Amino acid sequence: MMQAIIQRVTRSALSLLLISLLAFCIIASMPADPVMIAIRAWNLAATDETVAALRTQWGLDLPLWERYLVWLKGFVSGDWGRSFRTGEPVLTEFLRRLPVSLALGLSGLTLAILLAIPFGFFAALKPKGVIDRASRFLSIFVQTMPGFWLALILLWFFGVYFKILRPFSGSYSAYILPIIIISLHSLGVLTRVYRRDLLHTREQAYFTTALAKGLSIRQACWHHGHRSALYAMLSAVRSEAGWVIGSTATMEILFNLPGISQFLVQSISARDHMVLIAYVMVVALWMMVLNAIILTILSRLDPRAA
Repeated sequence: MMQAIIQRVTRSALSLLLISLLAFCIIASMPADPVMIAIRAWNLAATDETVAALRTQWGLDLPLWERYLVWLKGFVSGDWGRSFRTGEPVLTEFLRRLPVSLALGLSGLTLAILLAIPFGFFAALKPKGVIDRASRFLSIFVQTMPGFWLALILLWFFGVYFKILRPFSGSYSAYILPIIIISLHSLGVLTRVYRRDLLHTREQAYFTTALAKGLSIRQACWHHGHRSALYAMLSAVRSEAGWVIGSTATMEILFNLPGISQFLVQSISARDHMVLIAYVMVVALWMMVLNAIILTILSRLDPRAA
């Protein structure tokens, strides 16, 4: 067990190192010079002295490999550099905005998981029934319609027409609609995965035996099919986690929520290298941590998967 944990941690660390190297090289190779962008934005004179001073201050005068090593050492020690655009430490900027992004992403994914279990269960109980057809429609609809389009429709519907929600009020109610929209895509996918595995269980001989012993279809599905269906659904969550990141970014921009994705979009045009590389690393860490949590839960459901 301990050896498996050490191997997993080692693989994760090497993966993060490789991701950081590739991301750093790609971001450093982006067209346009951040120094010149800053000079135009700040209305400074583009003299050789000004350009040289900024490049030295931001470490852009160093060779690429040396800049990477300096950044890597600082990142590991908690110094993520300073934003070219705001002048503030990147870690401080991210810590200020990270709770918003985590609240949106984790709440949306958790809501999808909690709702997918009952929806998938009752859809499997009555194939081609109302809930089964509704879950199929939801799965197809959310995968064919762009998330921002759906968000705009619901924003008008609940915020303008019925005035049930106040999405730009700055209060906690402003997060309700984004969380619901984030959860919809995952809800449709996870519901169908749970349903499919439960229907597969109903075809097994031991399920027929359970019915012969006097259990109802509902009882037999829950006692003999829920565990394996939950395992299949949680396995699908690992792929949905990546989609949640993109959906969270869309909601932050559309609803003007101060998360790290909104900060990223504002930093792209300024070629704010420190912010861009930090965002890549945060996303990589999010995926690895969530993957580790799901693998731990899966090993509890089925020790053979450990």
